[in-house]
Amino acid sequence: MSSDTLTRIRYRYLPDHLIGEILSKRWIDNAVPFLALVVLVAVFGIIAPGFLSVSSITDLGRQVAEFGLIVLGLSIVLMSGGIDLSVASVFTLAVLASLIGTNVEGFSVGLTAIGVVFLGVVCGSINGYLIGYMRLRAFLTTLVTLIIFRSIYDILFLRMSTAIVASFSDSDFLFFIGSGTILGIPFSLWVTLIIAVGWHIVLSRMRPGWRLTAVGGARRSAYNAGISVRRTVFFAYVWSGALSALAGFLFAARIGSTGADTGVGLEVSALTAAVLGGNSLGGGRGSVAKAAMGALFVLILSNNLTNFGVSGPVNSTILGCVLISSVFIDMRWLRNRHKWLSKIYVSPAYLQLPPPPSATDANSPYALNDKLRSVEIIGLGQIDGPEDVILDRDDNLYCGTRHGDIVRFFGPDHKRHEVFAHIGGHPLGMQFDRDGNLLVCIGGMGLYKVTPQKEVIKLTDETNRSFLSVVDDSRLRLADDLDIAPDGRVYFSEATIRYEQEEWATDALESRGNGRMICYDPRTGTTKTEIHRRVFPNGVCMANDGVSFLFAESWIATINRYYFDGPKKGTIETVISNLPGYPDNINRASDGNYWAALLGMRTPALDLALSMPGFRRRMARRVAPDLWLYPNINTGCVVKFDEQGNILDALWDLGGQNHPMITSMREHKGYLYLGGVSNNRIGRYKLPDADPNWTAQDFYWGREGSSRT
Repeated sequence: MSSDTLTRIRYRYLPDHLIGEILSKRWIDNAVPFLALVVLVAVFGIIAPGFLSVSSITDLGRQVAEFGLIVLGLSIVLMSGGIDLSVASVFTLAVLASLIGTNVEGFSVGLTAIGVVFLGVVCGSINGYLIGYMRLRAFLTTLVTLIIFRSIYDILFLRMSTAIVASFSDSDFLFFIGSGTILGIPFSLWVTLIIAVGWHIVLSRMRPGWRLTAVGGARRSAYNAGISVRRTVFFAYVWSGALSALAGFLFAARIGSTGADTGVGLEVSALTAAVLGGNSLGGGRGSVAKAAMGALFVLILSNNLTNFGVSGPVNSTILGCVLISSVFIDMRWLRNRHKWLSKIYVSPAYLQLPPPPSATDANSPYALNDKLRSVEIIGLGQIDGPEDVILDRDDNLYCGTRHGDIVRFFGPDHKRHEVFAHIGGHPLGMQFDRDGNLLVCIGGMGLYKVTPQKEVIKLTDETNRSFLSVVDDSRLRLADDLDIAPDGRVYFSEATIRYEQEEWATDALESRGNGRMICYDPRTGTTKTEIHRRVFPNGVCMANDGVSFLFAESWIATINRYYFDGPKKGTIETVISNLPGYPDNINRASDGNYWAALLGMRTPALDLALSMPGFRRRMARRVAPDLWLYPNINTGCVVKFDEQGNILDALWDLGGQNHPMITSMREHKGYLYLGGVSNNRIGRYKLPDADPNWTAQDFYWGREGSSRT
């Protein structure tokens, strides 16, 4: 078996790219603490007698309910970019207040619980006001409030200890809170689970959670985005105090007493649990699951160390070492994550292209020429990055710019221009629908519509997610080009699901089937993926039969035809299989044929490298991105072809003086208008023998907007 065959098999059936995709997921942060937790449970399950017994698990559940609330509150503060060292002192104050309320004063359980939580809110508000509104340092502020709250506890405990010991509550409900179960699960754990689920929804699905992580991740940016940073920080500490106080109430209901050492060192344990679970000390990153895993790990470790006779100071030392290790790993991961991912994520595929057709042979249909050398220039220096161009029935010329605008040049001379619409992103492929609305693919945003009244409407920014996809391919990363079927369905290409628009060249380095063709149906408002695993699908153009469309696959230099209706529905046919360059947009010609833009020319070095995925992998890992092998985009070309794939004409700007990179072209009233994503101009080329009255809109939709038959 040849080495090429082995290489082909290895890179086809061993999906290396999945490793990078898995490591790029946000939940991968949970993998290490989860595996550590599993190992810890397995070890103590073997060496600790009765560790997995029902009574032991039930008792652990009650401790998790209390400790988990403290860790959750601290994690909320960490996500906001702060730290709360006073959680242990708030916890001990809450324990004391609970015992005074139920045992000494004889208040009802409900009233006591409300009062205790309110006490936690007051303590959290003090921290929140000093840190959020007064802008004091979180570490020093909560260190001081830790001492103050603990001192208040010590003073009150000395005065009330005798009364607490001498009295007790005979409330069955309080006993049920501390020792009761529902379906075999401790009542206190049910309370914590409900709160945890609620906070998971808040953090992952609601605006307060998004604002919290935004403030923690980049406080200045969050402020500039209109988020009330001070209020967000304030309420983070309020919630920390409230949850710590609730934990103290549950502890008092379970134990029924307190002592001078209650809560001592608890802040270290809680901080260890929060960081060990994966909540970042730097802010902006965390979750309820991380807090829960950290709490479980710390409780299991400390409880079993105590059961094995390890003294308190040694136990605390071990937890301190775990905390230092967790902080070290967290900081190293945050600092180097993108660097490590960049070396793993890029995963080239094996691709062997046939030798490209000659363009230097005078008898070749691709023979070099200078037909585009002296084209008329429109909008020189007034636009940047017109990836696609299109004209309406009134001869107005439209193009997108990398600044997020759609610019309109007024016909017939195209001297004056205006910003027709500001969308954001980078407008790419464009097409007019039956009613004169301009449909636009926006890189990183999806499919949009601009009405003749300049109203911008989002049509879709997601599609159905693939069942086996690791990356979230429901979000549209790089919607590229589109065309509209006679019945109004919109078919558009998404060049890649793995990279953003500014990383398109990295997709060229991979040259694997990262792209797809998608259908948006305006009648139902639904979007679905029509064709999977295409190699940088690009230009889209409806064929003359009305039941199929042509689409380009850039990196394999191919133009295909897909039947979305009719007897051949669902089939793909190759129209042109070996172009000399990389095809981009495809559009109709006045004689019933098609124009295709070649955004760049193939080179022997890159063609050879495509059959050497190992070489490209090493290049991606060891060489700076600006030194990688990229497609040659310095020479532009436009070809005309028929539905059988015959090349009818080729238009070159051999020196690349006017159009070094051509990504689109539109025929309109005897002229060919040229756009390029790297250009700062639009070209207009006079087509010999072309119909001077032909327009794409009238040809396709009819003069009155009725669909062509």
